[in-house]
Amino acid sequence: MTIHTTLINNMPEMVAIRRDLHEHPELGLEEVRTSDVIARHLESYGYTVSRGLARTGLVATLTNGTSRKSIGIRADIDALPILEETGLPYASKTPGRMHACGHDGHTAMLLGAAKAIAERRNFDGTVHLIFQPAEENFGGAKIMVEEGLFDRFPCDAVFALHNEPGLPFGQFALREGPIMAAVDEARITVNGRGGHGAEPQETLDPIVCGASIVMALQTIVSRNIHPIDPTVVTVGSFHSGSASNIIPSRAEIVVGVRSFDADVRNALERRIRLVAGGQAESYGMTATVDYQRFYDATINHKAETDLVRDLAIRFAGANKVVDLERPFMGSEDFAYMLKERPGTYFFLGGKSGENDHSLHHPAYNFNDDLLPVGAAFWTELAEHYLRPA
Repeated sequence: MTIHTTLINNMPEMVAIRRDLHEHPELGLEEVRTSDVIARHLESYGYTVSRGLARTGLVATLTNGTSRKSIGIRADIDALPILEETGLPYASKTPGRMHACGHDGHTAMLLGAAKAIAERRNFDGTVHLIFQPAEENFGGAKIMVEEGLFDRFPCDAVFALHNEPGLPFGQFALREGPIMAAVDEARITVNGRGGHGAEPQETLDPIVCGASIVMALQTIVSRNIHPIDPTVVTVGSFHSGSASNIIPSRAEIVVGVRSFDADVRNALERRIRLVAGGQAESYGMTATVDYQRFYDATINHKAETDLVRDLAIRFAGANKVVDLERPFMGSEDFAYMLKERPGTYFFLGGKSGENDHSLHHPAYNFNDDLLPVGAAFWTELAEHYLRPA
């Protein structure tokens, strides 16, 4: 694995940045201090820093040589509303907020790459480093695109990675085409007629009707969607009633929906609405469905995925690069950047072998040994993509 001397020397600075960000986590669109820290370092490296996209996002630009070619590399910067349980000396100082997904590490490794790229100047063209807020909640990538990200900072291709503590350390995991799912949410409200639990015949019980809806929803994936189309319909919440002798008037069901294909996504919404309405009608009740579409599916482009694969093999060795057999059912708002520009999104294994916790776990901790690996690969990618003619 090729790690530049520059990056090895920068390791203490990257670790210090990462742990400082970890101590001071900020939620989506609130990353004011985080943005200030990032900007301060980038300006000291010689980048032109533009701030204000998606409120707290920023883009750092560095041009070298005469080529008009450009590359964009993105890091997400927001934290999660989780109470940290790591007990680390640099644990979150803000109760109920935590970098439980490693965005502090993503940011630190891109800053490490930024410094190496600026010091080496081994490229011909323009590097745009995109530090994006609100990946976890408000779709910061979509907001940045809508506010003119690629109009102001043209990129011929864009790239992003995510650490994965479940994969072997330093392993690159990628795939052409869909890699992360589209995610939607359906909120179903069943409208019945409440009354005394001893006289159910005088009521329209929304709990019984809601239970029937829950069971009927299970048939959508198994009987309405083609078996080779990956889909998930999850009833994650069912709230109704307050006591055993009271039949309530309403029941509320919250359903998570994940898919990859646009036609399948439409079919899922259509079937959920029909199932909820039809089941409710059969019980003499009505059901309303508030259906919200959140992140689109993350679809990688072939040429850029091939580029990352080939470069990763040279960088880390063929035994450290795997093509995923199937996409992940999680979601990622980098999807919106990939809809506007060719590029790819991939995973970098960070397993330490000691008490590794999954992403979004209150005891998760980013593996700092991954910092020079990610920073070195970003440096290699930028220099390769913008190599002098």
